[in-house]
Amino acid sequence: MTALHAVLLVVTAVAGTTVVLTRDPVRQAVVSGMFGLSLTALFFAFSAPDVALSMLVVSSVALPIMTLLTLARMRASEREQAENDG
Repeated sequence: MTALHAVLLVVTAVAGTTVVLTRDPVRQAVVSGMFGLSLTALFFAFSAPDVALSMLVVSSVALPIMTLLTLARMRASEREQAENDG
C-alpha cells in the first residue's frame, strides 16, 4: 500500500462520516456527491477504472441531482399545500 492509497482511504472514511453526520438534506446531497468523488479517486488509485467511471456517474452526478430535484419538488408541493390550506 502506498501513501496515496492510505491518504485516499482516510479521505473516503472522513467523507463517509461527514455524510452520515450531516442533518440538512440539501447539504447531505452535496456532501454525498463529494463522497462519491472520493470513492472514484480511491477506485482509480486501486486500478479499477471501470468501477471508478461507474461511481463517478452514479454517485457523484446522478444521485445528488436526483436528490436535489426530489427535495425541490417536495418543498414546492408543501408550499402549494400550505397556500391551499391557508
